[in-house]
Amino acid sequence: MTRVVHLELHTGDLPGARALCSELFGWPQQRIETAYGSYLALDLGSTIGGGIVQCPTPRPLWLPYIAVDDINAVTDRAQQLGARVILSPREGPAGWRSVVATPVAGEIALWQAKR
Repeated sequence: MTRVVHLELHTGDLPGARALCSELFGWPQQRIETAYGSYLALDLGSTIGGGIVQCPTPRPLWLPYIAVDDINAVTDRAQQLGARVILSPREGPAGWRSVVATPVAGEIALWQAKR
């Protein structure tokens, strides 16, 4: 069974998004420095992790991360179903991720945790 494991906001205005999420929802935040820059982790109060990334996006968007058993197979299957691969499977410290864009369901991140 697949499930949403992380929810990430991509925005061009990190300070504004940070203030809104804090004031409106009260989500605790923690800045994390990574090899790719700063990341603002959010405590969403559930089993789903969260975060905010500042990037040059034309509009803010929430990106759901879906847990999968085989990142390569699911990324390939998404492409066969008409998705465009925005980010090919990439390994990170805790697992692998890819991002696909679909004409009917928007952008979706796929996540395979290291075991």
